[in-house]
Formats: sequence, C-alpha cells, structure tokens
Amino acid sequence: MNSRPLLLSALILASAFTGASASAQTVGGGQAPAAAPAAQPLGGPIVPGVCLLSREAIFANAAVGKAASARLAELTRAAQAEIDGQRPALETEARALEGQPDNAANRQRRETLARSWQALQTQAAHSSREIEATRAKALERIATEAQPVIAQVYSSKNCGLLFDRGAALGGNFANDLTADVVRALDARIQTISFERERLPQQQPAVQAPAQR
Repeated sequence: MNSRPLLLSALILASAFTGASASAQTVGGGQAPAAAPAAQPLGGPIVPGVCLLSREAIFANAAVGKAASARLAELTRAAQAEIDGQRPALETEARALEGQPDNAANRQRRETLARSWQALQTQAAHSSREIEATRAKALERIATEAQPVIAQVYSSKNCGLLFDRGAALGGNFANDLTADVVRALDARIQTISFERERLPQQQPAVQAPAQR
C-alpha cells in the first residue's frame, strides 16, 4: 500500500515548466542502440509573414517560468512530506501484526490499519490533484502575461500567420519569435507568487441498495 507513486506523478507534472529531458533506453537488457545520424537541415527561403513560436520553450526559459517551476517543486515536496510523515506509524503497525494470531483483537487492528492505509492513499491522490490544479493555474497566469508580449513581437515582425514551432518538420526558422518573446517577457515580469490550490474533498460514491 505505497502512496508515494501518487505524488510522484505530480513531480512529473511539474516538469512541464522546464521541458522534457531525453534519456537513452535499453531494449531487453541490451545496450542502447546507436544514435541515428543527424538529419540534414531542410533550410530554404524565409516565408514572408509566416512566423513560429514555441510556448513550451517560453515557459522553460523565461525567468517567470523558472521561478514558477521552483515554487511548484517546493509545494510538491511539502505535499509529499505530509504523506511521508504518516507512513512510519502505519508501517510499524503492519510489522507488529506480522505473524500474529488471527483472533478478534488482531482482526480489528488489521481492519483499522487497512482503513488507515486507504485514507492515506486517498489523501495522496487528493494532494496530487491539488498540485496539478496549482500547476495549471500558474501556467494560465504566465500565459496571460505572455499573450500581449507575443502580440507585440508578432506585430513588430510583420507576421501574418503564426505556427507552433513544434509542428514544423523543417525549413527556415529565421522567423521564430520565441527568443524575442522570452526577452520581452523577462522585461515585463520576473516571477509570480502562488500557494497550493485547495480543492474540496471528493465524496465516495454511494451505491444504491439492491432491489429485492
């Protein structure tokens, strides 16, 4: 009955601020396959009026995104500590019950322990939802701050069409607005402060009594 993976998912969610990291994986315990040769850049002429932007890179590289990432990691660690602080007593009780006779008193202790584990898992899942809600709200705030900056840079570059950079398979990236937006956003805002979102506890579903 390990509650740690429930909040570990929140730590993974927090990485949305800083971008995904690449890692080599082995197949069947063997060595990682050799890296494929780098593809030749497609290049080509600049397409007037067509511009590119990576919102993920803005969140990862702008000062406000880095600050929000650090704050979210701090809140996630605190949430995990709340769960971890309750585990030792339950683990101690579980060890104490190992090998004990199956009498009424021990059955009661085991039932109480099972309910306590279930309550801890429910709390961990609820904390994960709160961390995710906090992350989503922080990203929304950064997006709100970035929108006028994007519009300003878009206008200054005489763009007539804006594409997500991640969707481009290749070409001339001279009209990539991302770096300019990051610089302008840094000039506008450096950090944001926020606390952990608090959500109402989810009530367990009540099953209707079986009809006779």
